[in-house]
Amino acid sequence: MCVPADLAAGKPIVLRFSTTVLCTTGLAAEARIARAAGFSTVVGAGDRDRTAALVESAVRQANCLVSFGIAGGLAPELRAGDVVISTEVLSDSDRWQPEGSFRIRVAGLAAGIGAVEGPVLGTSRIMSSTAEKRRTWAQTGALAVDLESDVVARIATSAGIPFVVVRTIADTAYRELPPAALIPLAEDGTPKLAHVFASVLCRPRQVAALFGLARETRAALAALVLPARALYGLVATA
Repeated sequence: MCVPADLAAGKPIVLRFSTTVLCTTGLAAEARIARAAGFSTVVGAGDRDRTAALVESAVRQANCLVSFGIAGGLAPELRAGDVVISTEVLSDSDRWQPEGSFRIRVAGLAAGIGAVEGPVLGTSRIMSSTAEKRRTWAQTGALAVDLESDVVARIATSAGIPFVVVRTIADTAYRELPPAALIPLAEDGTPKLAHVFASVLCRPRQVAALFGLARETRAALAALVLPARALYGLVATA
């Protein structure tokens, strides 16, 4: 499916979709997987204001929103590459869920592909420390955390349409994120490599952690392919 260049770059334009299901991602790599499965996508690049503007511009043409991509693990049993599917999203002050029949269909999807089903937390910043992840898991019971899911859930609920979260675990509850991993993305959802290299030069001891995180992120991205195809079969052809 052809996606307009402005959409791929994450620019806030009004969109016309050939399908009524919209995936919201942070990374360009996540968006490529969603598009290959047949979905239209927006790329927020970790900027929550831009993400909200993109989704709000597109929601009038959608009948389902999907928060799609990788996430940080909060539940201690989750490993890199594990798939989390959710129709329950939490934020610091709110909780969202679609209506019951849609949740039942999504639960069937999760069971069919061996995914873990449970709440996902949306936050305004990357959760980088293991101590914070443990504390958040104890306080909320959320399985995973990301930057987009609460934005998607809020807009979908306001529009009166369902949403679903499809995420794979990149950094587990036991993974401390090094400083270079916290550098904001470029607007197209790709890493700012020059900034990453500069951070490594300043703090070379983070190299081992970066390599470990890169390996886990590759596993998480690879694990997105199957749920993306399964989800398309569930919602886009319904």
